Amino acid sequence: MSGLAKVYLLWHVHHRTEEGGVVRHFSDPDDFWSDAEGGDDVKHLGAYSSREAAEGRVERARRLPGFADEPACFYIEEAVLDEDQWTEGFVTEP
Repeated sequence: MSGLAKVYLLWHVHHRTEEGGVVRHFSDPDDFWSDAEGGDDVKHLGAYSSREAAEGRVERARRLPGFADEPACFYIEEAVLDEDQWTEGFVTEP
């Protein structure tokens, strides 16, 4: 598997406030979910050549307005360049 070019995509989710004023946040670094239709705001902060570079961006973003309100809601996604991710068709259900 060596020789595969990887990229690290950085995401942030600003979660909506649920009934009763509750805001759910990510519970661990591998947790990633959003409810965009329900009001969550998902932002793609960038694509980086290493996990370390993406983590550095997280630290810089945590000091900015908005991101500082949800400092645990960053997600780094590792992807392999030129690798198909969705290899089968799909059916849309009504």
